[in-house]
Amino acid sequence: MTDLSLQKRLAAEILGVGESRIWIDPERIDEVADAITREEIKALIKDRVIQVKPIHGNSRERWKIRHMQRKKGRRRGYGKRKGKKTARKDRKEEWMNRIRKIRRFLRYLRDHGVITRKDYRRLYMLAKGGTFHSLASLKHYMKEKGIVKEIR
Repeated sequence: MTDLSLQKRLAAEILGVGESRIWIDPERIDEVADAITREEIKALIKDRVIQVKPIHGNSRERWKIRHMQRKKGRRRGYGKRKGKKTARKDRKEEWMNRIRKIRRFLRYLRDHGVITRKDYRRLYMLAKGGTFHSLASLKHYMKEKGIVKEIR
């Protein structure tokens, strides 16, 4: 087997690709071995004796299958999770959703005359201070303190 490393290097430089992507026609190796100048290599490229192999990309088929499974809720168990709980669910966003729900409910109660403006303000400030972890805990607190008799 003749050493074609010089020819491969020159062809790679001319074509602007890596040496591993250079293909040389096995039936015309003798011609390529004789070519030692850039001009001769360019002529061989023009004659399609030396060609560039296409880029071989990674198949996305396995990814697509996994992605579809995850969309259905598969492969999302505890064993697949990495990092803290807050890495997947932002604490701030969780807080925002909770406080908005509580404030919306308090506004509804105030506007419908279920609680007084004074009670509304006090409960609002308690909510802002993080006293209630959920809407249910707010309702429980109001029932316990006798602010409202029965809340749906």
